[in-house]
Amino acid sequence: MRVFITGATGFIGSAVVQELIGAGHQVLGVARSDAGAALLAAAGAEVHRGDFADLDGLVSGAADADGVIHLAFQHDFTDFEASARTERRAIEMLGESLAGSGRPFVVTSGTAGLPPGRVGTEEDGFVADSPAAARIPTEAAALAFAARDVRVSAVRLAPSVHGVGDHGFVPRLIDLARERGVSAYVGDGANRWPAVHRLDAARLYRLALESAPAGTRLHGVDDEGVPFREIATIIGRRLDLPVTAIPAAEAPAHFGWLGALVGRDIPASSAGTRKLLDWQPEHPTLLADLAEGHYFGQAGAQA
Repeated sequence: MRVFITGATGFIGSAVVQELIGAGHQVLGVARSDAGAALLAAAGAEVHRGDFADLDGLVSGAADADGVIHLAFQHDFTDFEASARTERRAIEMLGESLAGSGRPFVVTSGTAGLPPGRVGTEEDGFVADSPAAARIPTEAAALAFAARDVRVSAVRLAPSVHGVGDHGFVPRLIDLARERGVSAYVGDGANRWPAVHRLDAARLYRLALESAPAGTRLHGVDDEGVPFREIATIIGRRLDLPVTAIPAAEAPAHFGWLGALVGRDIPASSAGTRKLLDWQPEHPTLLADLAEGHYFGQAGAQA
């Protein structure tokens, strides 16, 4: 299968490229820079030079592909709603280009928007008060193409997709601990975060591309819910810093743009996904990955 991938040079996208090529697929990946193009070429992929905001370019890249995986997102937390609108428009354009073809279209979503306080499942919708509320219409817009003969599926990733090279939430927590001189959690720290290793997530994208039924919501989750206090404790131990609870009201000041998420209790299950696609995560869990130490040698460069 010839697969067009947005976000192909990113932390997760580069793993998806390797997973697909290893399984015998051909990959056409979007690259914005010479460095990104070189990365894709070295992995054995074809290069589509372009930008996420170049909608016509995305459509032309998808035109001759047997399937599309969408991973790109502009992580601008100063204007998250604008980033979400850009993504939604790209998905709508890609979906229109695939309509009537029966081709697979795998889009990226997240579990952070699920109802808090209980284990979320693939059947659950999102809640309007979540930190990711701006992206809620995006998943719905993508899955609507199932009614237009597109084999579309949405991979809802855990908030922490971890592994060597991670530049997401956990490295930011490590950098914050260094900056503040304390590794903090909110309240009693019992709130839970799901997590998944990037290589397990990459395999899920391949399985979704190959066989997920149209309209399917999938959960890229290994750890159903790691208590946030345990994450903070490992960070404090590795950095030799005190581990401290802070009130919820102080979370925005301490954690910045992460303040709305760090105290949220959002465990999630992937039982339905595992059964449907025979997906079985096999790489280290989040706490095991943190214990290996590579996060603490790289954290300063990953901010």
